[in-house]
Amino acid sequence: MLTPPMNRPWISANFALSVDGKISSADHKPAGWTSQADRERFRHLRQGVDALLVGRGTWETDRMTMLVRDQETQPLRCVVSRSGRFDPAHPMFAKPGGPIHLLVTGEKEPSSIPGATFHRESLASFLGTLARQYGVERLHCEGGGELLRVLAELDVLDELHLTWAGHTLFGGREAPTITGVPGAFFPASRAFELVEFQPVEKSGECFLSYRRQRL
Repeated sequence: MLTPPMNRPWISANFALSVDGKISSADHKPAGWTSQADRERFRHLRQGVDALLVGRGTWETDRMTMLVRDQETQPLRCVVSRSGRFDPAHPMFAKPGGPIHLLVTGEKEPSSIPGATFHRESLASFLGTLARQYGVERLHCEGGGELLRVLAELDVLDELHLTWAGHTLFGGREAPTITGVPGAFFPASRAFELVEFQPVEKSGECFLSYRRQRL
């Protein structure tokens, strides 16, 4: 098992990509457009982590309950929002599972939701809070692109798992990529090493895993 960096968890992320590099359509098509094998990989990557992290938009679109199948100890369920608008009727709040932590990075004061712990801080600060106060050593991000972009800008992304789905072409200028809708460039490049390459001819997909190269 890899040793997490000081003051933050070891962070991995998982995304499915269309043949043109999109993670969804311009109208934000929900998850489920990839193969059964990819969905099994998605569930496998969740296993054994201490916390799951997702942006509010992806969480709402996919109606995510953030549970790990056949696992007694469930990870923390962490959702990030700038606006602080969390729907109390979302199915996650009705599903028993890991403790729920809601991060608000904007200025708006969120409404309280029973059973959820709210945090008012930056994403960088929140990562430190998870490590110090909650003992989180491994955190797994499941979207969306805007959240991954912030993680990449902070340079705290350690592993990246991709499913390249050669069977789907989303298109659309406003369709998001793994770093959100195409816009400004990063302030610097991020070097990753390819550590897994697994083509699956039957489904027209390829499983890829990368690890951040650090000096």
